[in-house]
Amino acid sequence: MSDEVFYTGLVAIVGRPNVGKSTLLNRLVGQKVSIVSRKAQTTRHRITGVLTEGRQQFIFVDTPGFQTHHRNALNSTMNRTVNQVLAEVDVVMFLIEPGRFGPDDRKVLELLPREAKVVLVINKVDLEADKTKLLPFMEKMSAEFPFAEIVPVSAEKGHNVDQLLKALGKYLPEGEPLFGEDDITDRSERFLAAEFLREKLFRMIGEELPYGMTVEIEKFEVEGNLRRIFAAIIVDKASHKGIVIGKGGESLKRISSEARVELEKLFDGKVYLETWVKVKSGWADDERALKSLGYD
Repeated sequence: MSDEVFYTGLVAIVGRPNVGKSTLLNRLVGQKVSIVSRKAQTTRHRITGVLTEGRQQFIFVDTPGFQTHHRNALNSTMNRTVNQVLAEVDVVMFLIEPGRFGPDDRKVLELLPREAKVVLVINKVDLEADKTKLLPFMEKMSAEFPFAEIVPVSAEKGHNVDQLLKALGKYLPEGEPLFGEDDITDRSERFLAAEFLREKLFRMIGEELPYGMTVEIEKFEVEGNLRRIFAAIIVDKASHKGIVIGKGGESLKRISSEARVELEKLFDGKVYLETWVKVKSGWADDERALKSLGYD
């Protein structure tokens, strides 16, 4: 690799829901840019993270997990995003878990163009008790697709992530950097505020509520080092409103407080966050509502 040449490329992160795509993106970038939850369908948008190291710039695209269940307009939009990303990138990271390659994984693999440079990432290897099973599993997977590389990692613990970056770096094309050296995402602060609040909703009341909730930032003001954020939490049914608010407003206060603390870390400044709950029945199956809420 010449010292004078710069290498820049788009790297997609794909896989079935809940395989660790957002955790890996945050680990690679070195800071939280994509929300994380144990619930599937947490990532609904195309999130871009940026890492510049030496003469290389990796532009990571974290896609929603390809949806094979709960078919509605939201799922269709998410699947369309995955397909669009695959058509644009230079390298694809396909994430699976050790010893597990099920029908949902196969459906995602079948989307990948066979001529693409695909790096198979076996995530969560720290959870595999018997490490001797890993090599036979890698050999089995190599027969499924012409992978450019196979790299076992733990996104959660950071194990082998440097080796993954080395593997990906081989396939970046020559090109000028598209982002500044210190940039970590192309997403606006307004967008990140909505995502961080949505993460707290999923983490704290995800078991009680289905997927029919999202966040809309109605006003975002910056005054020096202070950000004033006014956010509506959108729910699908009137009965869900009380769950989000909680007894005496305690649930909503806790969700908002934890989101505010994380946003202050992200923005490195004070945050005033005001939240309330709105009912928009059927928003997840309404194309116009999805567009108004930023789902493209």
